[in-house]
Amino acid sequence: MERVRKHFGVHHISNFRSFVLVSAIIAIGIFSFFYGAQAYSAIFETKISLARQQDISPGDPVEVVFSSPMVSEGYEKGIKITPEKMARFRWEDSGKKLLIIPEGFWKPESEYKIFLPEGRNALLTKTLARDVVFSTVAFPAVKKVVPENGAKEVVLGAEDPILVEFDKPADKFYIKFSLDPESDLTYQINEERTQFKLLPKAYTREGIGYRLSVFAKYWEDPDDNFEKIYESSFETRPPLPIEWEKDFSLRLEQAKKYTRPQIADGKYIDVNLSTQIMTIFESGRLLGSYLISSGKRGMDTPKGRHAIFNKTPRAWSKTYGLYMPYWMAIVPGGKFGIHELPEWPGGYKEGANHLGIPVSHGCMRLGVGPAKTIYDWADIGTPVIVY
Repeated sequence: MERVRKHFGVHHISNFRSFVLVSAIIAIGIFSFFYGAQAYSAIFETKISLARQQDISPGDPVEVVFSSPMVSEGYEKGIKITPEKMARFRWEDSGKKLLIIPEGFWKPESEYKIFLPEGRNALLTKTLARDVVFSTVAFPAVKKVVPENGAKEVVLGAEDPILVEFDKPADKFYIKFSLDPESDLTYQINEERTQFKLLPKAYTREGIGYRLSVFAKYWEDPDDNFEKIYESSFETRPPLPIEWEKDFSLRLEQAKKYTRPQIADGKYIDVNLSTQIMTIFESGRLLGSYLISSGKRGMDTPKGRHAIFNKTPRAWSKTYGLYMPYWMAIVPGGKFGIHELPEWPGGYKEGANHLGIPVSHGCMRLGVGPAKTIYDWADIGTPVIVY
């Protein structure tokens, strides 16, 4: 019987090897295709950025910069701005720069988000959609106000105006001020446009609370776009009392509260004959109030503006045969002056019971203690205003 031999033909083995080889080639081809596509995309990827992201002026365009030229047709239709803002678009630099120009102005001190849609560059490589963010320039910020918020007993004048200082020049911004109760204001601005001095055109009322408001807008914006950027309040000094207290200690407290400085710079001595009170000021600040005894009727203390002409710690009056401690002459001839309660050569000193009552022969007498205080404080030439 003839044995049948099974023959595993060479062509079977050959077919298997061919299959493996073909499969490998296909796999390599597929891998190369996808890898090549990714490498191509990576090599020709378009990077997107903003030329500036901060302190964009209200009227300036936002510049979107592309690392390679873009296919511009239809691209801007997918752009969205939040908060919503109408804008125009202009391509520059052969499609590598897109200007987004606001209709009107960007709102100052605000943040905007721009959605940039998917697109393609000139090599038809896809660019992914993304968001970019920018912020606009801030309003000038108020850094100092005089009088400060909550101040009381304020007196405004040419030498003491309302002062408003900003942290930067108010360039390209209009600043508006309001003082309520309603007051028309005049103002002066420094060359750097960082400081405003304000004064009401009419006198401010005494004993009234005022509210100061500061508004700002971009200089090309309409007037209804002013925004409030600061608010503070202060109270003016109460009116003078109709009647002064008979009790001298209470009257001194009234004087400290109600006496207004008539000179803002340097030292000066204020004398109110009707209240028999002397008050000393330095740079507009009240340092102290003291009872005096001025000239009696017929020997009145001269009213007007005087000055300290000379001073000596223990003057001798030939006319009256008295010592006048802490003497300060207020007229050139020395006829009138300021001094402590007089003393006789034997040591007797006039009592303080006359302080607050005009009984002198024209000079202004002070008690023990206040006379030395004012003598040590005052300089030759210090103004003395008597009224």
